[in-house]
Amino acid sequence: MKSLKTVQTLSHQFVLNDPLHQLFDAVNAISVQGYDEQRQVIYWNKGSELLYGYTKDEATGKKLEDLIIPPPMREAVIEAHSNWLVHDIEIPAAELTLTKKNGINVTVFSSHVMFTNQHGLKQMYCIDIDLSDVKHAQAQAMYKQHMLEKIFEAIPDLFFLLKPDGTIVDYHANDMSSLYLKPELFLSKTMYEVLPGTVAKIFQANIEELLIHKHNLSFEYELLVPRGVLYFEARVSYLHHSGQVMIIIRDITEQHKSDKLIRKQAYYDSLTLLPNRFYSLEQLSQLIDKASKKNKIAAVIFIDLDDFKKVNDTLGHEIGDSLLISAAKKLTELVSDNAIVGRLGGDEFIIILPELCNKQKVDLIVNTLLQSFRSPFKIDGRELLLTLSIGVALYPENGKTASDLLRHADTAMYQAKALGRNTYTCFTNEMNTAIKRRLAIEEQMHTALENNEFELFYQPKCDLKTNKIMGAEALLRWNNRVLGNVTPDEFIPLAEQTGLIIPIGKFVIERALSFLSQWQATAKQNYSMAINLSPSQFRDSELLNFIKRTLDKTKISATNVELEITEGVLMSAQTNIQHSLNAIAALGIKLSMDDFGTGYSSLSYLRQYPFEVLKIDRSFINGITDNQEDCSLVKATIAMSHSLGLTVVAEGVETLAQQHLLAELNCDLIQGYFFSKPLPAMQLLCFEG
Repeated sequence: MKSLKTVQTLSHQFVLNDPLHQLFDAVNAISVQGYDEQRQVIYWNKGSELLYGYTKDEATGKKLEDLIIPPPMREAVIEAHSNWLVHDIEIPAAELTLTKKNGINVTVFSSHVMFTNQHGLKQMYCIDIDLSDVKHAQAQAMYKQHMLEKIFEAIPDLFFLLKPDGTIVDYHANDMSSLYLKPELFLSKTMYEVLPGTVAKIFQANIEELLIHKHNLSFEYELLVPRGVLYFEARVSYLHHSGQVMIIIRDITEQHKSDKLIRKQAYYDSLTLLPNRFYSLEQLSQLIDKASKKNKIAAVIFIDLDDFKKVNDTLGHEIGDSLLISAAKKLTELVSDNAIVGRLGGDEFIIILPELCNKQKVDLIVNTLLQSFRSPFKIDGRELLLTLSIGVALYPENGKTASDLLRHADTAMYQAKALGRNTYTCFTNEMNTAIKRRLAIEEQMHTALENNEFELFYQPKCDLKTNKIMGAEALLRWNNRVLGNVTPDEFIPLAEQTGLIIPIGKFVIERALSFLSQWQATAKQNYSMAINLSPSQFRDSELLNFIKRTLDKTKISATNVELEITEGVLMSAQTNIQHSLNAIAALGIKLSMDDFGTGYSSLSYLRQYPFEVLKIDRSFINGITDNQEDCSLVKATIAMSHSLGLTVVAEGVETLAQQHLLAELNCDLIQGYFFSKPLPAMQLLCFEG
């Protein structure tokens, strides 16, 4: 602590400067310090306390270099002060970095003055202005400038600054080769005179709009350069402070190529390169608008390749793909240039005929298609014959929207298939009635289970040797409060398509096995139960576990259960079919090939899968007593099945003569109206056969 004498001496010596001190004491924003010839503090204002952190009492008497001068600067400061005292060399004003009490650096602008008092003693005053805010602002500005420079370096875009009349006053380009012209050829010239005419007009129109509305604009254009056509996007902005125009140009050639590829993938079928379903319908909508304005007819031709799936399954997908490509090519060649040929998916195609004068033109084209496809395709050394099933819908007679026309043409195509394929039909109102019926069935079927509208009937199976019931087949029936009785032929395909077959199928399994348990207990007989499985049920990963749980719940032996599978299951191309069938057989459940003789390659399936039962379709049984060919086929089927260790069931037996003949042919079991029609559960419990 300083002695009272020292403070009094200092105060007395520098009393001359009291008015000046009073002035500085009133200013807190500026730091002012006074030093004697030994660089000891003789004055320290409030601004110094705020800037450096030392109070007046802490600073007074301390040397300058011990207070705020960083160590590297101390010798230079002492020398500069001495030179001023001895040689009258002034210390110039300068920007300095000094040190606060807490050790933190502070940047100040420091000015110095030297006084000589009445005692002949010199005293130096330092006036320091805090530059921290200024330095921070400068640092921010430098950072932003540096960041902008780096951004400009990183961005491949071209920047142009223009006067309102389009004159180019400045530019920026990282890669000079990306410029359309050398700078000396476009600087101080208008954008409109250095660019090709078409592009110049695009720029001029957008800049004129910018100057009117003052909002940002963007547009695309293309330039022909020696290496080809390049595509660009230009963004135009108005600079309000200068009234100038900023243009940022980006090369989007690669993006344009990618977009073109994406558009192609989105709009075109990758295999045939024809318009896909989405694009075909979009074009159909456009053609409908044109036909409406010109009062013309338009036609939608829906084409399905008959039996294509069999080609795919037997010869492989490579042959199938080649066949689709060849079919697409032939369809394109057979129609006029203004027609649109598209692929809807799978083996389905569409032809759109715009602006027709009459329906006769459609008939001519369709007959040409049918005739042409009667010639075989030559694929990989094979001759493959594909026929067509075709449905036609006309605008505006059969619909006024693309979706309606496509749906009606699809309906007509299915009618052509029903007529025996290799033909065509035009949509009629009667078909529309069928569509409404189908939609009504689909709507009602969604609540049929929860409303308890489904019921199982059971058709007994008779042993031809003993003439006794051996079991039954569970058959689903549906009586709806709105539609009445709906046949399985109507609702089962729709249940397949909508996915409702999964819960409905579980209902059938559970109800059939529950009844079998009751039936066996009542009759004291070891009856069996046959249940149909659809292709969609095999997509249910829980199918096997559900069957196991139901067997456990009903206490039914797996050996008394028979699952009937049509060829459609085996042809569904599901990779898990083999595994699922083996797993079902491993439980002890019998597998039955249903509707044998109606498929394409059933014999190979009998060898490939673990079947124990074969059911001969009713279409063969119906004619065995009148048609030698049917009889011979049934006889051969029974003999072949027995040689493979299979039990044979004949479906649709309706006469005594059929029963006797089947017995002679050594058929094992029969079912049909001659023995019993399908019965409700309670009637079967009382049935004696």
